[in-house]
Amino acid sequence: MLQGALRSGTAHRRCVFEVFARRLPEGRRYGVVAGTGRLLDALEAFRFGPAELELLERAGLDRATVEAVSGYRFTGDIWGYGEGETYVPGSPLLVVEGTFAEAVLLETLILSILNFDSAVASAASRMTCASSGRPCIEMGSRRAHEQAAVAAARAAYISGFATTSNLEASRRYGVPSAGTSAHAFTLLHDDEESAFRAQVAALGPGTTLLVDTYDVMRGVRRAVAAAGTSLGAVRLDSGDLITQAKEVRELLDSLGATETKILVTSDLDEYALAAMAAAPVDGYGVGTSLVTGSGAPTAGLVYKLTARARSLDPGAPLEPVAKASAGKPSRGGRKWAARRYDEQGVARQEVIGLGSQPPADEPGRPLLRHLVRQGEVIGREPLDAARSRHGESLGELPPHARQLSKGEAALETVYV
Repeated sequence: MLQGALRSGTAHRRCVFEVFARRLPEGRRYGVVAGTGRLLDALEAFRFGPAELELLERAGLDRATVEAVSGYRFTGDIWGYGEGETYVPGSPLLVVEGTFAEAVLLETLILSILNFDSAVASAASRMTCASSGRPCIEMGSRRAHEQAAVAAARAAYISGFATTSNLEASRRYGVPSAGTSAHAFTLLHDDEESAFRAQVAALGPGTTLLVDTYDVMRGVRRAVAAAGTSLGAVRLDSGDLITQAKEVRELLDSLGATETKILVTSDLDEYALAAMAAAPVDGYGVGTSLVTGSGAPTAGLVYKLTARARSLDPGAPLEPVAKASAGKPSRGGRKWAARRYDEQGVARQEVIGLGSQPPADEPGRPLLRHLVRQGEVIGREPLDAARSRHGESLGELPPHARQLSKGEAALETVYV
């Protein structure tokens, strides 16, 4: 596309691209924006070095195109929903303004980050809503690409997960880390008692002991014998978790370990967490379902040209452009977005209009933040800011948004 635009003389025409979702995954009522911070870091590092330029030449691109990207640096502007914000279909999650040559090259970079991170954050939000306030540990690293695992831990933390077992996510992003031992540690030792004593000796009585390698109830007794009644927690990883949790709670209490917590794992998703709401469980470890978006491994976001300047003149006004394809239409124009509330402060509508700013009399909360100005990142923020924003944004949605049953989007999308 860039080579063709350079030849036609349109490559430096001012354009606006927009990221949005045409629809949510089936049955979902809202999505969660995640990956913005990672995208800003990636944008600053997005360059074409000697190896990349050599590849382009071998691929057959002409000299003018290779020279055009040799000094690539995005110099335009980007606006976006705050990371952690909830969204519905049609929400302009990211607005990129620059020349066609600059902006078109960002499509895969933007979508590969936002689609994955938002899918994980959306699933994580449903899980934390279903967890009845009990903490969730992200444990999906072994079910994802090694770099995707780090991004997934970050996205899950934004949507309320308490900790991650991925130490790189802790190092890189400051996500609190936690974990437990695996069955291999128990099997390494000659017997379960020896394994438990070794773990307690290394980590103290506050550790979490995995008690289902052999017989659960026998394992619980051995765990308390090894750590005493101050044992931190036991983990259940197989079988009928609800029934086991009740039996284990009764046994722990009878042994005097009344403060010992019960952590459950084993292919959990939001439906399993909701089913355990009444069980005596204190926390969950979630892996496979989380890092695969709980059945929706991509957020389905698209990157579409919605406006272009009438001419190559830098001051030429923008005019809307849009697809009319059957089943995949788009709405043209540079857009603003705001969220409107009822008298009780509950969000009811996502209002989208043409222009760079909402009109002065717009009563809703503006949703687009300036992230990049003339190529310089200005919207970077701490990860905890995104986590806090998600809690606030989720809290303002109507109550039915948290339901796991299939339903319509939590907010009505209104174009004005």
